[in-house]
Amino acid sequence: MDRILAMQMFVRVVETGSFSKAAAELGTTQPTATKAVAQAERRLGARLLHRTTRGVTPTEAGLLYYERCKLIARDVEEAENVAALVQKGATGTLRVSTSVAFGRRVMAPLMLRYMLEQPTLQIDLGLDDRYVNLVEQGVDVAVRMGRLADSTLGASYLGTNPWLLAAAPAYLARRAAPKLPRELARHACLVYSSVQGDARWQFVGPSGEEESVPVKGPLRSNSLSTVLAACEAGFGLALLPWYVARDAVRTGAVVPLLERYTPPSQQMHAVFPSPKLVPHKVSVFIAWLQSQLVGEWWQRER
Repeated sequence: MDRILAMQMFVRVVETGSFSKAAAELGTTQPTATKAVAQAERRLGARLLHRTTRGVTPTEAGLLYYERCKLIARDVEEAENVAALVQKGATGTLRVSTSVAFGRRVMAPLMLRYMLEQPTLQIDLGLDDRYVNLVEQGVDVAVRMGRLADSTLGASYLGTNPWLLAAAPAYLARRAAPKLPRELARHACLVYSSVQGDARWQFVGPSGEEESVPVKGPLRSNSLSTVLAACEAGFGLALLPWYVARDAVRTGAVVPLLERYTPPSQQMHAVFPSPKLVPHKVSVFIAWLQSQLVGEWWQRER
């Protein structure tokens, strides 16, 4: 028998004064309980119980051992209770990681809403455009864009992140809007350097045909906010996620172009350290996040 279980057994034998009662409480048999105490006595080299026809009572050594075992049994129970509470998401910290732009514009408002629904949960939201090692940095959930590389991480599909081609009215006043993707080669293009093929922009036509266009222009940046600002200022055309461009489109600061030819949407996933033994606080958060990113989530007020 496991030593912790044997200690718990000994505690109940002393408290009930009976091997059979202790065994029944712990879901085992009297011979098993008797054997567990006998093994403890052999290991310790001391008699722990006086055995009579009327029951059992602890010896002096047994009483001292009982007091220590009772403390250990209580500590074990408290440790298991704490672990259960954390697993249920009742307490503790949920560490979430995502990219800077998505974090500021989408995740931050969502997390504030989630905090109202989970007042006993602390949120640690990290924004970083670099790859984050979930295990090394203690992250519970990361929201990632694009196709996932094969790995040992767990992942849940969240939805899609659509993009659009846009330009400011000031730019279009100088240059006629392109009607076909191949015309982009003659335009000033503002390149977001992290995704979408960098300086080759991809489009899917109305019949499902794919087209790849090399582009160039006055700006290349890994900051979506910088690309949007340059686009609003009329420096050129930009490929942007809808969640970044939405407000600018609504105010007329930029207008969508080539709407019949759409850039490929990115997949969004919630990624977590392991697909096994997922904490309840993580699975509940992912389910909630999926409910927030349904439909045209990028058009909703945040």
